[in-house]
Amino acid sequence: MAAKTPVPETQLDVAPLRAAVEFALTTARRLGASSAEATASQGQGLSVNVRMGDIETVEHTRDRGLGITVYMDQKLGSASTADFELASVTEVVEAACNIAFHTEDDTCNGLADAGELASDFPDLDLYHPWRPSVEESVECALECEATALDLDPRIENSEGASVATHEALGVYGNTLDFVADSRKTRHSVSCSVIGKGDNGMQRDYWYTSARRREDLESSAAVGQQAARRTLRRLDARRVPTDQVPVIFEAPVASSLLSHLVSAISGGALYRKASFLLDQLGQPVFPDWVRIHEQPLLPRAIGSAAFDSEGVKTCTRDIVSEGILTGYVLDSYSARRLGLRTTGNAGGVHNLTLVPGEKSLNGLISDMGRGLLVTEVIGFGVNAVTGDYSRGAAGFWVEHGEIQFPVEEVTIAGNLKQIFMGFSEVGHDVDTRSNLRCGSILIGEMTVAGD
Repeated sequence: MAAKTPVPETQLDVAPLRAAVEFALTTARRLGASSAEATASQGQGLSVNVRMGDIETVEHTRDRGLGITVYMDQKLGSASTADFELASVTEVVEAACNIAFHTEDDTCNGLADAGELASDFPDLDLYHPWRPSVEESVECALECEATALDLDPRIENSEGASVATHEALGVYGNTLDFVADSRKTRHSVSCSVIGKGDNGMQRDYWYTSARRREDLESSAAVGQQAARRTLRRLDARRVPTDQVPVIFEAPVASSLLSHLVSAISGGALYRKASFLLDQLGQPVFPDWVRIHEQPLLPRAIGSAAFDSEGVKTCTRDIVSEGILTGYVLDSYSARRLGLRTTGNAGGVHNLTLVPGEKSLNGLISDMGRGLLVTEVIGFGVNAVTGDYSRGAAGFWVEHGEIQFPVEEVTIAGNLKQIFMGFSEVGHDVDTRSNLRCGSILIGEMTVAGD
């Protein structure tokens, strides 16, 4: 029996990253910067892809980088390098300073205020290295795909299965004497297969993702779910154009939260390019809706004790009793708006729509007649007006039960009305991403088909 190919193991060491950050900051000061911030990162992982029983790709990744931003009063310059040698770090800091000399003053530039920086660093249990051999990863991916292909003879082809593991270390520091590090891992198994029915072919997929190997679904379970999701889409048809209730299945419902985040982010607000401009303190959803950030959840994908500017994160409501109570701001956008940073440099942290008590089947029963959306296609969303129009696939529902699969339809409305049209949220919360919610029932949307 051939020996297993070991994955090259390099322990992620914080010392060289911290040294590079501190040297970059010292050099920036020496070259005349009024303030500066730097981020050093290192990552490594393994990714394996198989298709139809054959290995397609095996990729080891190992990378590192250093980014420096310097401020010459209100002038800003940034540069980066992958070389941590002192001479290279000096060169990249010099480059950032030269850029800053040629930029315009902006009174909103600068580090986060010292009083906003994190001082408490709880262990969020985000680092769980998994270093399988290539053979083990291949075996896992092959099992995943084979389980999908063997489930039903109508599963005729595969787009492949993959296993990926990654671990990362980051250090952020600035000239306010703040230096902190974070370690994270993320692992995944995925599969996509193609089925053939009487009226053509369909594809679908499934994946599992988690910080810890033990929290992943089994490779067989992922393959089975990918196959089942493909089979249920066979012999899909179009439906007549109508105004009906629509359910967004949990994996696609999070896209509605992403549109909310975009609309209340600082960049869109100070540019006056948001359909939720000047809506703080106003009802945006029905009064039962609560959407909040949970940055300190153990092992969650979006957890962090501080944002990419070193600002402490905190649990907070963004929507409470349907009312918009918070924006998503970094230090720059906050200054542009005359507000305080919300600790969201780099994005939100486990943004969660509080679930209801019913399952997806319960929402389908309550809907009675309408469309269950399991896939959205295209980018037909106007961030300024809120107009929404996207291709969709899913299932037609009559009498509270799924009747047949649907394809080649468009769902349309305006996000203001869609948000206010939230009727129910399921308890089937999808926790695989930074946006966490269950399936969402919308009271009415336009479904454009035949």
